[in-house]
Amino acid sequence: MIPTDKPLRILHAVRAPVGGIFRHIIDVANGQADRGHEVGILADSLTGGERADLALADIAPRMRLGIHRLPIKREPDPTDFTIWFKFMSLVRRLKPDVLHGHGAKAGAFVRLKGHARDLIRIYTPHGGSLHYPQNTPKGAFYSRLERGLMNRTELFLFESAFARDTYQRMIGTPSGLVKCVFNGVTSGEFDPVELADDATDICYVGEFRRIKGADLLVDAVARLRADGHAVTLTLGGDGEETNALKAQIERLGLGGAVRFIGHVKPRFGFSKGRLLVVPSRGDSMPYVVIEAGAAGVPMIAANVGGIPEIFGPHTDALFTPSNAGAMADAIKTALGDLNGTRARAMILRERIQREFSQDAMVAGVIAGYREAFANH
Repeated sequence: MIPTDKPLRILHAVRAPVGGIFRHIIDVANGQADRGHEVGILADSLTGGERADLALADIAPRMRLGIHRLPIKREPDPTDFTIWFKFMSLVRRLKPDVLHGHGAKAGAFVRLKGHARDLIRIYTPHGGSLHYPQNTPKGAFYSRLERGLMNRTELFLFESAFARDTYQRMIGTPSGLVKCVFNGVTSGEFDPVELADDATDICYVGEFRRIKGADLLVDAVARLRADGHAVTLTLGGDGEETNALKAQIERLGLGGAVRFIGHVKPRFGFSKGRLLVVPSRGDSMPYVVIEAGAAGVPMIAANVGGIPEIFGPHTDALFTPSNAGAMADAIKTALGDLNGTRARAMILRERIQREFSQDAMVAGVIAGYREAFANH
């Protein structure tokens, strides 16, 4: 057993070094290094591009177990066997105490390793395979895989009660330890965001993927404009749906009302709109909501996944998900009373300060590791 006061050797594994999952790993790894633990990161080399390269290069000097890249495909692929053997070779060389897999593919790699007396296997799904309906072939496959690996896991760390409950409803109740630790933000992210001179009425910040719902937001803008509300929108982000979004905007005749500013840092994106809209079809514990809440940004969001856990009792800011009409109504209400919307944002900021800090997140993760070792 690992003594409770011994610094841990921790290897985080993730497939795609992008989005909130990557930001979570960077923040947790930094916090663990600050506390004297020896930490490393394994990530896919096929995705992330220059942004991932720069982020990993920035954290590399603090990662005593190193930064490692392997070509990990998103979907199940015959090359997975080769990659897993290389991963196991890396594990044998680094001799970590903790293997922490983030997302479905990396979580599978970690848990395919056999039981060991001096090592624990941790899994944080971050949504992952849980986003696929079980009545589809892909969803059924992933559900079977998750069930097969469920009891090869010493600790499940969920970032929201929603993610935990979804897992247990879809997959089952694990025999290992189950903990919820909220995502958290750093102290500098509580500084206010100054509104840009060229700010539009609304802004969106995030990936352009169907689950994130940017297309629903475009439909909501079209509805508002058709009803005589000349709202404008800034889209900050990129992703697989970029071309489809541009075609949708052209088809709806919104070229003069909607602008793209590419991938931007969240706080810069927040400055480009008087109201941030989070239109997700599904989400577990999205960082964009926590970041905006920390900065006191006026915001409304879909009432889906773990988002209500961030807002707590402040449900006036939430609208029915996957419903462009409900979103349009919520935008009209929020913009119609911006003073009230701003006041609500400041109340949410106080909640974020209490419950969603990086320190609390890192402390919760390490406490989970220690308890898993005690059970192990």
